[in-house]
Amino acid sequence: MADPQQVLGARVRDALGAAFGADYASADPLIRPSSFADFQSNAALPLAKRLGKTPRDVATEMVGHLDVDDICDTPAVTGPGFVNFTLREDWIAGATSALLEDPRLGTPLPDAPRTVIVEYSSPNIAKEMHVGHLRTTIVGDAIARVTEFAGHHVIRDNHVGDWGTQFGMLIEYLFDVGEDAPQAQLLRTDPNAFYQSARVRFDSDPEFADRARERVVKLQSGDDPGTQRLWAELMELSRQYLRDIYALLRVTLTDDDIRGESFYNDMLGGVADDLIAKGLAVQSDGALCVFPPGFTGRDGAPLPVIIRKSDGGYNYSTTDLATVRYRVDKVNCDRAIYVVGSEQALHFRMVFAVARQAGWLAGDACFEHAQIGMVQGTDGNRLRTREGDTVKLSALLAEGIERAGAILSQIEGLDAAARDEIAEDVGIGAIKYADLSTARDSAYIFDWDRMISFRGNTGPYLQYATTRIRSIFRKAGIAQTDVRGPVGVAAPAERELALKLLGFGAVIAGVTRSAEPHRLCGYVFEVASLFTAFYEQCPVLKADDEATRNARLALCAATLRVLTAGLGLLGVPVPDRM
Repeated sequence: MADPQQVLGARVRDALGAAFGADYASADPLIRPSSFADFQSNAALPLAKRLGKTPRDVATEMVGHLDVDDICDTPAVTGPGFVNFTLREDWIAGATSALLEDPRLGTPLPDAPRTVIVEYSSPNIAKEMHVGHLRTTIVGDAIARVTEFAGHHVIRDNHVGDWGTQFGMLIEYLFDVGEDAPQAQLLRTDPNAFYQSARVRFDSDPEFADRARERVVKLQSGDDPGTQRLWAELMELSRQYLRDIYALLRVTLTDDDIRGESFYNDMLGGVADDLIAKGLAVQSDGALCVFPPGFTGRDGAPLPVIIRKSDGGYNYSTTDLATVRYRVDKVNCDRAIYVVGSEQALHFRMVFAVARQAGWLAGDACFEHAQIGMVQGTDGNRLRTREGDTVKLSALLAEGIERAGAILSQIEGLDAAARDEIAEDVGIGAIKYADLSTARDSAYIFDWDRMISFRGNTGPYLQYATTRIRSIFRKAGIAQTDVRGPVGVAAPAERELALKLLGFGAVIAGVTRSAEPHRLCGYVFEVASLFTAFYEQCPVLKADDEATRNARLALCAATLRVLTAGLGLLGVPVPDRM
């Protein structure tokens, strides 16, 4: 175990058990980084009242039972009862050297791995993805990658919109214009244009709208072969589109991860029946509704979760409740993370409340909405084209690659083929990192000049940091994988960098708990910044002697491993050179 917080935490728990009895051995050691030492334990403060002692007395007794001589200098009790720890340089050096041999970089496997469903991306079928899908896709993918690396069983779930009124509208319109008509070919070349044409017809022609709704009934009943055939064709066109977009975005979703609304169609009746049997669902204005406690509108009237509409059809709420039941009963998931826009917050709170009322969400099962904020333009409004249209995701990615290529074209020594390959990595990496480095529930301004910059907390800056380390090994004539250590931490810049590297496992654990990838972004940026300071202050290839040179090469190798692992878990590509 290389993570100093975890090592110190285990020793503090042992000391608490020895000092105050076995009941206290499971107390939270409350180990935090400190500005007065390397780490600080605040465990004595919350335990003082329970023990009937002052926090300082508790801290003093705890220190008397601490066995940390092999890790740090003598702990110091300060203030009202803080315990400060300053790690020994030889321990830091040894633990950092161990990272070179540890494929998990100090991240322990959990004693009891959990089954975690991460629902993300979830676009509507038969429509192109737009910029609003960017965050749900890449944030969700990062959450899935990190949680999986942390040792849990992750099930990726692309809950696509492949059912309901819009499909009745699209299929009915396709029947009207003819499958071989030029307009029908828009489904392959410009599906948004086809959708918009169908929508205009739906909104302006009541007779067509009625037929489209009837088509939904035929689709959901499964009794009409022609309807089912066209629906299947729409699905396959969309699957191919998603494969291309996900490959360009370096997202790990596959066809096998698609489990859309249609998957739950046969379960919807059972949801309604069970809610009726439990006395939760009641008729209201012709619709079947559940009124979960605590949810009211502006007028104070209870808000309903509509289970079955007055025309007998089901809706998103019914499907989402069926999804909860399936994930608990069939998948046996311990945790489900819904990576969905923040505008759906009320919807999910109400759906989860109904599921708990019904007893479908019981025990330790944790269902949570990982809210996603809006992508804004530089004017502070929702990002749109100059014409006011929603920005297509494919166009956004293409522009990022083009802008990166323009910057790289100014670098000498890059041939056209290499430049194009690197431009794709840099452009996609810049877009993804700018998004991921923002707290997921916050809106952020999409600013090309900032995100493509090679300075500051950006994707290109971090990518360049990894290529600079690789260039050190190329100049040294040695492969990074051949470096075995030991690492040296004699200089302050070496010590600070090494100590930050040892925090990788704690960051992974924290991101797994919170489902907040921006915390990993902040960490890798700190690592890259500390490496820059180390590189400027501590000559590597021109070190004073061979031992120092080798020790610094080992620190470079450990840094490269942490940076590439961190960026890999974020889904940010790392080119070999820039």
